[in-house]
Amino acid sequence: MSVVELLSFDNVVFKSYVFWGTVMVTKMLLMGPLTAIQRFKTKTFANPEDLLTKKDKIKFDDPNVERVRRAHRNDMENIIPFLAIGYYYVLTNPSAALAINLFRAIGLARIVHTLVYAVVVVPQPARAISFFVGLAATAFMAARVIMFSL
Repeated sequence: MSVVELLSFDNVVFKSYVFWGTVMVTKMLLMGPLTAIQRFKTKTFANPEDLLTKKDKIKFDDPNVERVRRAHRNDMENIIPFLAIGYYYVLTNPSAALAINLFRAIGLARIVHTLVYAVVVVPQPARAISFFVGLAATAFMAARVIMFSL
């Protein structure tokens, strides 16, 4: 299969990569408004111009705001590498069933990670499991890309 065919919406692997990549980028974009919601809910602002009243104070250590910010940072540390590795993986012409399920697993793992860490806090190992599912799937794809390119 040529590169043009691999990177076509006629290729179900590429189509799945684009779908799940877009879901994850959209989820990551929603973390900004989720942080803002937490800031207004707790009246925790980082800039003087954001204060609602003169009684409000600048505060950098609200646990609810920081939890959402950490989840957002974790997304950036995992979704951006997925976007690169997933793209390279598509170029290896992988098994459609395996690739689609890897993309799905990573996407669902990132959504679950945010839900159990920043939305409805669930005790471990929920967050660890969701993190390692995504990490393992991305690492698997990276290893396949490296082996393919040798």
